[in-house]
Amino acid sequence: MKSWPEDLLGTTGGVPCEHATFKKIEAGARALGFEHCALGLRAAQPFSGSRAIVLNHYAAPWWVRYISEGSLHTDSTVLHGRRTHTPLNWNDKVSGSARQLWDEAQRCGLRVGWTQSSLEVIGVADMLTLSRSREVRSAVELASQEIKLRWLVNVSHLTLSGIFVSRLREQIPLTAREIEVLRWSADGKTSGQISEILAVSENTVNFHVKNAVAKLQTANKTAAVARAAKLGFLN
Repeated sequence: MKSWPEDLLGTTGGVPCEHATFKKIEAGARALGFEHCALGLRAAQPFSGSRAIVLNHYAAPWWVRYISEGSLHTDSTVLHGRRTHTPLNWNDKVSGSARQLWDEAQRCGLRVGWTQSSLEVIGVADMLTLSRSREVRSAVELASQEIKLRWLVNVSHLTLSGIFVSRLREQIPLTAREIEVLRWSADGKTSGQISEILAVSENTVNFHVKNAVAKLQTANKTAAVARAAKLGFLN
């Protein structure tokens, strides 16, 4: 029988549905004693009208209220994740303007939690939050689980960011020739040199560069090469 880390790693072998992947993340969270799990993922790219994925299995009344009141922009755990990628144990007492949100969360069974965000060079950021209804038995209980919690964060980020970036790539119809021109440009070749390599005119090379720049929504060839590389077109 596989351990839950081995089972989780199995999700990174391909590009599965994000909902199927999230179910495995949920199972990993439950194995660590957390009843609730939420994952938000966003890419810093302007290519898609749907740039964010939010997955959770919170109680519907809580989630509806959380979103309708704009708590995503004021929640102290989310603000922490945006500032730093260090983990946050939110068993600590909450005061001030966050007190009402905290009290409501506790009434919905979200009493103790752990949050950590991740950011890749390709510009995909996500935040995993685990929570449960029972209090910790000691001040070091969550700290003792930190290695496993970080493992869960890294696997979920690796898998779901791969799904997200694949979708972004699918929305950018670069041709094989445009990718080839960008790849040679990434190697430092000029349009003239690329025209000799590909046995086409320099005007043809520039035509492909212009099309790639437009499709990638960048200002110039250098930015197009950088964005194409981030999205995995040049691999």
